[in-house]
Amino acid sequence: MAEQSLSVFKTTSYQEKPFDHELSFGRTFTDHMFLMDYSEESGWHDARITPYQPLQIDPAAMVFHYAQSVFEGLKAYRSPEGDPLLFRPKQNLARLNQSNDRLCIPQVDEDFLLEALKQLIHIEQDWIPHTEGMSLYIRPTIISTQSFLGVAPSTNYKLIIILSPVGAYYKEGINPVKIAVENEYVRAVRGGTGEAKTGGNYAASLKAQETAGKDGYAQVLWLDGVEKRYIEEVGSMNVFFKIGNEVVTPRLNGSILNGITRDSAMQLLRHWGYDVVERDITIDELYDHYQQGDVKEAFGSGTAAAISPIGQLDWGENKMVFNNGETGYLARNLYDTLMGIQYGQQYDPFNWVVNVNQPVQSHVS
Repeated sequence: MAEQSLSVFKTTSYQEKPFDHELSFGRTFTDHMFLMDYSEESGWHDARITPYQPLQIDPAAMVFHYAQSVFEGLKAYRSPEGDPLLFRPKQNLARLNQSNDRLCIPQVDEDFLLEALKQLIHIEQDWIPHTEGMSLYIRPTIISTQSFLGVAPSTNYKLIIILSPVGAYYKEGINPVKIAVENEYVRAVRGGTGEAKTGGNYAASLKAQETAGKDGYAQVLWLDGVEKRYIEEVGSMNVFFKIGNEVVTPRLNGSILNGITRDSAMQLLRHWGYDVVERDITIDELYDHYQQGDVKEAFGSGTAAAISPIGQLDWGENKMVFNNGETGYLARNLYDTLMGIQYGQQYDPFNWVVNVNQPVQSHVS
């Protein structure tokens, strides 16, 4: 890819920043955003940081009609010294390109995009909350913008990065949640787009989530879309079970998202000496293990919550309560360690954390 440059246009009208205690998730946005365009003639070009503003898009833009789009989600954290930190951003950008490949979207230069993101965070670092547990959520998105109603890959795209200061996911501490096994609706199937981070997967999940929420459940546990037996994800998170002496998580089979937090949890668990197994596991097998008293813990992993313990899992009339409905040792230890590393409060044995205030590369000007 040709070397790119980054232009910076700062706002002349800065917002008044909210107090940390006023923050929720995804409702407040910073003063600046990143934009970059793609055309067949010029490739990815015109990379720029601009004031946050609405987009002007033709109603015939293909994203509105055929949902050719991808996105990512990561966070910036404030270290005890006040530095902005990113957690494994290279993995997020690599996964963005994996999603691009599945959705027929041109690949982006991951190194350039990381340096541009660091520059954006550097400009907006005062937006990172100071309160422990809070962070600056980062949402890169690519949409197809060609004005055309034919069903084909677009020839034009726009890449956007917006930032949103967010409150702590667990306002009153990490608490187990109640989950329902979803037997009717399907999130994704092998060969579909389940392993890509694309909006259609989330739209497909809304009906089940809405129904479960009305019944008092925090999330649903997704089963495979063919036999409806094999455990896949919990809500929009990957899922883990401690069964006997093993920690089991469903293998990546083409319909399961390759979570960065999932991979981080597995690396930490193996670092601590646990036997982590990636394999197919059915809901029947899990219930059998539960009846035998072998299932010690269950938890989800994802960017928003890091680790979310599962206190109860209901499969029809069968109810499974894990660790007496309390947060288990592994979930607690993973949560505390991941948060400690992300905020620069604990030793990082894997060099996962990137300090934004380190010098940017010369090709960003």
